[in-house]
Amino acid sequence: MSERAALAFGISLILFLAGCGERTTGRSPEAAAPSSAASTTPRQTPQPKPSTSAKPTRTVPPRLRPQPTTLPPGLRRTSGGRAVALTFDDGPDPVWTPKILDQLRRAGAKATFCVIGTRARAYPELVARIAREGHQLCNHSWRHDLDLGRRPVAEIRADLVRTNRAIQAAVPGAKVPFYRQPGGKWTPEVVAMGRQLGMRPLHWSVDPQDWAKPSAATITRRVTGAVRPGAIVLMHDGGGNRAATLSACAHLIGDLKRRYGLVRLG
Repeated sequence: MSERAALAFGISLILFLAGCGERTTGRSPEAAAPSSAASTTPRQTPQPKPSTSAKPTRTVPPRLRPQPTTLPPGLRRTSGGRAVALTFDDGPDPVWTPKILDQLRRAGAKATFCVIGTRARAYPELVARIAREGHQLCNHSWRHDLDLGRRPVAEIRADLVRTNRAIQAAVPGAKVPFYRQPGGKWTPEVVAMGRQLGMRPLHWSVDPQDWAKPSAATITRRVTGAVRPGAIVLMHDGGGNRAATLSACAHLIGDLKRRYGLVRLG
């Protein structure tokens, strides 16, 4: 082999070996370089999902004061004289109140009606009739809340004021001199608030429990057995079917008027 041929063979061998090494051990510049898109796009951080187990916040009502074990002093339980006072609670009722009023009118007797605010708002014409026929009006709370006396003082005041406004909307300028606590569940707080609003606490001395709907004969027997001169008798012209009370009053109104006299509280 000539010297020139040997040199050419050597150069070819070197180039061949260099090409094989690059294919087997290295990577192309494109493969080795990171993608420009991958290197410039920021990684997305997963956002926390809103919790589905969270409960809405509930307002906790204020705790009620304990109910006193004895009645507070100062409750009115007598008429102040010999005459008996008939009182009717939980009205006005469009069925029973007019019938009680009719009986009283025929007997020439007066009574006291302790009205509920929601009922006074619903039947203002009956409140107006009670006042027009000479009977006394009494505040009996807005919705007959048995626990009213145990509630915050501000709630007691709002309830009594609202009821008086409903009464006075039916009878402009009407005086409401008495408040009667539903169920007789008096507390010093409700007595004091009633007095602040110009109302005396009206209780009773005879309760025939006509609210439980006993027979007319039972109501009559309970009243005549317990009544004394100056008694305040509790009955109901609202709060349900008062047919038995109405039937009992057909006898009681005339009997009590003859024996003691009947008086409107004032």
